[in-house]
Amino acid sequence: MAITLDSPLTAVLGAAPPAKRKRFTDGLGLHTVGDLLRHLPRRYLETGSLSRVDNLRIGQMLCVVGEIAECEIKSYKDRRTHRPAYRVEAILRTGGPRLKMTFFAKNQGTAGWHARRVAVGNRGVFLGRADRFRDQWQLVNPAMTIFGLGDAGDDGDAGDAGDDGVQDVLDFGPLYPIYPLTKGVETWDVARAVKFALEVVEEIPERLPDRVRQEYDVVGIRQAYDDVHRPETRDQVAAAHHRFRFEEALVTQLVLGRRRRAVRALGATVRDGGAGALLRAFDARLPFELTAGQVEVGGQIEQDLARPHPMNRLLQGEVGSGKTLVALRAMLRVVDSGGQAALLAPTEVLAQQHYRSIVTMLGDLALGGTIFGAGEGTRVELLTGSMNKTQRTGPLSRIASGEAGIVIGTHALLQDQVLFADLGLVVVDEQHRFGVEQRAALTDKAAAPPHLLVMTATPIPRTVAMTVFGDLETSTLSELPAGRAPIQTNVVPLAEQPGWIGRVWERVREEVGKGHQVYVVCPRISGDEAEAGQVDAVDLPDEDEPLEVARPRPPAAAVEEVVGRLAEGPLAGLRIGRLHGRLPADEKDATMRAFADGALDVLVSTTVIEVGVDVRNATAMVILDADHFGVSQLHQLRGRVGRGGLPGLCLLVSHAEADTPSRERLEAVASTTDGFVLSRVDLEMRREGDVLGASQAGGRSSLENLRVLRDEDTIVAAREAAESLLEERADLAHAPGLAAAVTELERSQQAEFVDKS
Repeated sequence: MAITLDSPLTAVLGAAPPAKRKRFTDGLGLHTVGDLLRHLPRRYLETGSLSRVDNLRIGQMLCVVGEIAECEIKSYKDRRTHRPAYRVEAILRTGGPRLKMTFFAKNQGTAGWHARRVAVGNRGVFLGRADRFRDQWQLVNPAMTIFGLGDAGDDGDAGDAGDDGVQDVLDFGPLYPIYPLTKGVETWDVARAVKFALEVVEEIPERLPDRVRQEYDVVGIRQAYDDVHRPETRDQVAAAHHRFRFEEALVTQLVLGRRRRAVRALGATVRDGGAGALLRAFDARLPFELTAGQVEVGGQIEQDLARPHPMNRLLQGEVGSGKTLVALRAMLRVVDSGGQAALLAPTEVLAQQHYRSIVTMLGDLALGGTIFGAGEGTRVELLTGSMNKTQRTGPLSRIASGEAGIVIGTHALLQDQVLFADLGLVVVDEQHRFGVEQRAALTDKAAAPPHLLVMTATPIPRTVAMTVFGDLETSTLSELPAGRAPIQTNVVPLAEQPGWIGRVWERVREEVGKGHQVYVVCPRISGDEAEAGQVDAVDLPDEDEPLEVARPRPPAAAVEEVVGRLAEGPLAGLRIGRLHGRLPADEKDATMRAFADGALDVLVSTTVIEVGVDVRNATAMVILDADHFGVSQLHQLRGRVGRGGLPGLCLLVSHAEADTPSRERLEAVASTTDGFVLSRVDLEMRREGDVLGASQAGGRSSLENLRVLRDEDTIVAAREAAESLLEERADLAHAPGLAAAVTELERSQQAEFVDKS
């Protein structure tokens, strides 16, 4: 029977033992021959030269081309058996430090076998963990393949030596592929299976039409697989990667393009503002002129709302740049058009602040239908999870009847009993706190697809990805917020300077002594309990470490423990409050009001203060174990200080070691206060998230080969090709290979919410 891409992986694993086969399937997630061929090398070693090894650190996984410089057999007496034993000590020469390798043997025969495979002058690929012993670098638990000898394995069974079949399989050219691995599978195990698969699979279906490949300079699929797995030159590798990235971008763009067309076919209610009485009355009451940016963005939104298909726009702007005012004017335009607008906030604190702010801005325009309201006014309702049944009855009735033109709320708006008369616009604030399903649940409450406006100060990776992919139109408010003072951000590196924590608390006392207030932010509530929805930022493994490697970290600071420690220690005598999501709603509100009124000096909190909290007297923030937070969260958190015209200070306290991804993340935040620069940093460090799906954790990307920043040009070209193909025939009958790939992706779970995101 012919072996195809759909054949089970076992068809090309040869005589691999069952345990090894299981590691391929369970550890690497490879089940078919196609899965194996799509498991691309992450980098290549040049077999003709020794690998450069710079900045070694203990515990680092190494995979290098090296040459044996010294080899010696030594005998000693085994302490347990009191019998003679042997060890083979070899020195591996690299393009950097020399590495000592040690192999233990029970008899002279095994010692001789070890010595032959690491004989002086032998060259190959060596894999192991770096360590240091007696002032010399070691390669611990080494595994290797010696050029011309094949798979030398590790220091296990000497009977594996001299396998001529292995020697043939691993006869590589100038570039040796290094694959993503899992425990128990070495890179040559993958290479052996891939080489055999390329030899026996006769037909690899071509998805891309000839004219598309020619127009966008894309190699054929067979050539791409040959060149990526067994290349002769770096140019071949680059051309193969371009092929895979372009194909993935094209399939994704076709899915997005077909979904956009489907949504437009459904149509949306035109919200052109009618006579515009409410918006005109509001603008007349404003005590200031709109900025040029607010006028420009407002015009873009008005044009979107007047179209017969749904708006899907991202509004970016730093904290305090006037996003809420722009969104409110859009909501008033929808109300003028006879519809309703909902503002979805991630926390009760933010929802209540939005409610108070919008009611204040509207004045008597927020009291429509009452004896105190203006004739052209509307009603503004607040709906949160902490409201009891009696408190909810009136708002629910006015929302269902259409009497309430503007509805502000938290996740409570997503509940089934919340019914809208005519939901025309959904505004999502600080969208990185909402998943796609949650936004979809709200938009599903509209008879026709509502218009969508997403507001954020720091776009999360998924948002940036969707923007690059063209699913969101983008508006930017770039003016510096009025009255905002500069915020100085410093990293406090306790790994190198543990004594600096004392100076941190001295700075807190100094700020309080000046009459100011300070936030102290912790990643945990108590023990290991985090806020609902809080996901720790993690460091992904080094490229030569197995995929399942996770970096250990000490327990994170928790509000309940830190409050007591500070009150009895470095901040004794100061008025300290606590705030986190597990507290009753009335206690949270009372604490926040006390801090806002100046009755508290220090507020120890979780990320519940991340957005929406506006205490103008707060000038400093200490973020403990700051490496537990992502770039966007750190930027949002520090936006709570420096809001009253006074200079702000943010101290990022961390035990993360220098040169680790965690530390680099903190240094990036400290280096700039530009949210748009940080959004790209965030994307580079956390990956894209599910471009077509519901996940927003920003961990391992659902994109296999694409990286949204690196491959922007490829994505733009693929979008152009997708539009051309869809214009020709939306069913893609003229490109059956692509049609099948698009259908498969559309049916998958990760595409379920693309039209609602």
